[in-house]
Amino acid sequence: MNTTSQAMNGTTRPIHPNQSTASTDPASMNTGSATVNKRPPAADDGGKKPSAAVRLVQLAKERYRFVVSADGRPYAVAIDGPNIALPLRGRSGVRQRLARLYAETYEGDVASQSALADAMTVLEGIAEDDDPVPVHLRVGQDDLGTIVVDLGTADGRAVAVSAGGWHVVDRSPLLFRRSGAMAPMPAPVLEGDGLSMLHSLLNMDESAFRQLVAWLIAAWMPNIPHPVLTFKGEQGTGKSATAQMAVNLVDPTPAAKRSAPRDIKSWGTQAHSSWALCLDNISAIPGWLSDTLCKAVTGDAIVDRALYTDDDVVVLTFRRVLAMTTIDAGALAGDLAERLLMLELQLIAPGRRRTEEELATAFETVRPAVLGSLFDLLATVLAVLPNVKLDSMPRMADFSRVLAAVDQVMDWHTLDDYLAASANVAGDALEGDPFGSAVVALVDQCGTWTGTAAQLLEQVQPPGGMRPPSWPKDATRAGGKVKRIAPLLRTVGITVDDTQRSRDRHRHKLLVLTRTALPDESASALASAALNPSDLGQRAGADAGTLRTLKYTNSLGRPPAPLPPSVHRTRGVTESHGQQAA
Repeated sequence: MNTTSQAMNGTTRPIHPNQSTASTDPASMNTGSATVNKRPPAADDGGKKPSAAVRLVQLAKERYRFVVSADGRPYAVAIDGPNIALPLRGRSGVRQRLARLYAETYEGDVASQSALADAMTVLEGIAEDDDPVPVHLRVGQDDLGTIVVDLGTADGRAVAVSAGGWHVVDRSPLLFRRSGAMAPMPAPVLEGDGLSMLHSLLNMDESAFRQLVAWLIAAWMPNIPHPVLTFKGEQGTGKSATAQMAVNLVDPTPAAKRSAPRDIKSWGTQAHSSWALCLDNISAIPGWLSDTLCKAVTGDAIVDRALYTDDDVVVLTFRRVLAMTTIDAGALAGDLAERLLMLELQLIAPGRRRTEEELATAFETVRPAVLGSLFDLLATVLAVLPNVKLDSMPRMADFSRVLAAVDQVMDWHTLDDYLAASANVAGDALEGDPFGSAVVALVDQCGTWTGTAAQLLEQVQPPGGMRPPSWPKDATRAGGKVKRIAPLLRTVGITVDDTQRSRDRHRHKLLVLTRTALPDESASALASAALNPSDLGQRAGADAGTLRTLKYTNSLGRPPAPLPPSVHRTRGVTESHGQQAA
């Protein structure tokens, strides 16, 4: 990548093959102790020296170009330095850098707060002269499909991953912003089997670990929705430590584990500052937060009043990678349950338990090798993903295609495991919903039930005769509740039809709840065998390759094509892990 001209936010920067694009001049890097040319105060034609604000603007224009992001925020980018978007105001922004630069350039003179404020206003106007440009956070993807991961280091290095492989570039081809919630990521290295090293730190079975690996590489694909990675298990199974390691692989942060936000504004602040977030020890999720997490998975936007204004607003748009730890999946709402990747952790034997310090040290030791293996796998998946086509589209269709690509590359069965686990999570969420459980009991008794939402509310009975707070309070809310839990009801064989009307003059909307026929025995046998390819081969005479062909075909309707020669190495590395685990 660093041997061609790269397009950056509307401009083209030639990159020499043997020369770093980051300047070696400390002043241009705006870091450390800068060496600048001392300037005497210049005078205009009338003998009066320019104001401090004028000189601040001139210093800024010599060293930075100014852009505005899609959400309307102005940034400065060093002309000879890392491709990092610096805020004009705030901590570590251009305002503080210009104040120091001014004092070092004009000896004996310090810019006043009013001069700095006037200069910032002028620079904001300069930034708004051009159209908005994309400003990424930790992960971005260019028009050619290359994924760029910001290492978060002061020198602006990044990892560029494409279908042909990955490598570390000295200057990112995409514009990134930083936040106080980010931490540097170590440079990845190819050193042994990083996946095996990671598995040795986690107490999860092979199926769960393989799904975790697939989630990790999908987390660096910024243009697809990602299911909420949820670790479930008893106390003492290491849920928090496992979630922290997963987040720190994707998007290192000093605060990998966070409490649930108290309101939508605090959530917007957290989501704007991090690409990956983990909500730790979740026992109950209020309705507003459940809806917010669902929207953050598929893409969300928050409109807020602009700072220091009464009539202007800013729009924060984001799609985030989320993780969560919980003990009871039944406390989750139905919509959120459909967007989970639930992984259950096993109990840790007393002899195998480590201290947090030992675990953290071991993780930091293997993290570069783990990242190298993950980026290897990501490059391989990008090579085969365009030809992967699912016969049927589940709820998280884009993520399911990634799982299918991983299965094709690694000869795993993460897609089958994910779909089976998703059905179990939906069933747990339905059992945790008192109204949904009552509807299931009613349909089990009647077989098919037809009536209005008001009649349904009258007929279903809450557990113990006491209506819990989540119970619908009127017919309108009851009808909406049935619509929301309809996907969960389908997982237990109950269909919901609300297209019919009563035949009287009132034409009331009817709900038709029907218990569907159970699948026949042969279909059940095939479904269970799909989770165990070796068993399928014994029962039906089919091998694992035949099974994968049933699950997905390429765009030409043919079996998956062999891997390109450039990515065969990744497959050999990761297959050795499976042999050791066996």
